[in-house]
Amino acid sequence: QVQLVVPMAVVFAPGSVPGDLPRPLPFRDVQEMEISVNLRTSVTSRYEMRYRSTTGQEEAALAAATAREADAALHPLQDTTLGSLTMYVVPETSSLLPQGINVYVGKHRSALLRAVGSLAALQARLREVTQVMSFTATSMAAALSDRVPDGRLNPDARRDLKSSLGYEITFSLLNPDPKSHTVDWDIEGAVNRYVKPVLDKLSLVANFSVDSQILYYAVLGVTPRYDKESSSFLLSAHSLPHVINPVEARLGSSAASLYPVLNFLLYVPERSHSPLYIQDKDGAPVSTNAFHSPRWGGIMVYNVEAPASPQASLPLHVDVDMARVMEVFLAQLRLLFGLSREEVPPEFLLEGPGNEGLADWELDHLLWAHTVENIATVSTTLTSLAQLLDKIGNIVIKDDVASEVYRAVASVQSAVTKLSLGHLHAAFQASKEAVTSSERAFFDPSLLHLLYFPDDQKFAIYIPLFLPMAVPILLSLAKIVRETRQRKKEPTKMD
Repeated sequence: QVQLVVPMAVVFAPGSVPGDLPRPLPFRDVQEMEISVNLRTSVTSRYEMRYRSTTGQEEAALAAATAREADAALHPLQDTTLGSLTMYVVPETSSLLPQGINVYVGKHRSALLRAVGSLAALQARLREVTQVMSFTATSMAAALSDRVPDGRLNPDARRDLKSSLGYEITFSLLNPDPKSHTVDWDIEGAVNRYVKPVLDKLSLVANFSVDSQILYYAVLGVTPRYDKESSSFLLSAHSLPHVINPVEARLGSSAASLYPVLNFLLYVPERSHSPLYIQDKDGAPVSTNAFHSPRWGGIMVYNVEAPASPQASLPLHVDVDMARVMEVFLAQLRLLFGLSREEVPPEFLLEGPGNEGLADWELDHLLWAHTVENIATVSTTLTSLAQLLDKIGNIVIKDDVASEVYRAVASVQSAVTKLSLGHLHAAFQASKEAVTSSERAFFDPSLLHLLYFPDDQKFAIYIPLFLPMAVPILLSLAKIVRETRQRKKEPTKMD
């Protein structure tokens, strides 16, 4: 049973305090909600709220012209602990929030809320905001998808990448027609400029390695359909799944990888199939001309402009616009990690993450989900190991394997305790250590199932060997016993 504690500060600007507060500021309050996963597993969310008034510095920051400027000015004054939230309640007449917007969620761990009349209405709005910025029942169900009954699980819940200690990212340029196109892409510069800031932020979650490759004569494996009206070639939505398998055979990146591999492919169509466009399920062209496959990666089709004159010399030189390509790949990377912005009410305004690729609260969102998933993974691994050891009575458990099991149990207990104290970062680190120790114990070569076999198999193997030798030995023993008895029965002769 896991309890997730979110430390929250609710800060009232002058003129925004509800009239029905139960006691004078500052005071504390606690709200709990239970997220049921299955009959045996549930997650309790506990929001520890601290209500107070603004300080002088916070009032000065809230006097900014726009919500974005106020968010930037408030950031140095906040509690920057992972998993914590700060809600600033501004007066109902405040011009800080645009017309029709009641909640502004910034890039960091804070939000601006327009004041409402009563405390109950404010708490309802706070609940909505905290679920956007921390975790929802949906995100917890996705993290524990292996334990949720199939009928109760949202079909999208299994689309996100599973928690791992590391990920490998491979960028591949596919040039199926090098006789017609010479393609140059500045992948190293693009990775440093666009991808590295995102991975630096995600380094808390896992280790990342990035590599790139250019593959020549690599075709999609699906023949596109020619459309006379647009004089172009089209790939329909139902043919997209058939594109991946032929290409994946050429990639070769996942064969020797310890960690999940994320593939991002840039495909420059051959001259005979150019221009090539991707259609969605409704037959409309996809604006990005790209698609992504859950837990695998994404493919973008990059069309090359036809030469002005038919007599132009081949191959044509193509310089890839890396800004346009990386914009698509980073959006797909967010989808793979489950960081797509969830549906929010129309009066919510979510600030874009900027160059870093994800907001601070989105990083927390990822850490909450991965911590819970790691705890569930360790529980499953250790249970499977215990069941294996119960089945094999004569198995030998080495000291180093036993110490890994003890370490995994201690780490997972520490993670659960840290979560109940609201220490998200420490809980996540403990859950990672628990996963490492449990995997080491489970995959230890000395615990290989085939090294041990039941007693009935021993009898089946050794009886055919020993029985032929045992028969004469037993007969000889019986003869000796019989002779001894006869000797005792014979009367002793007296001289």
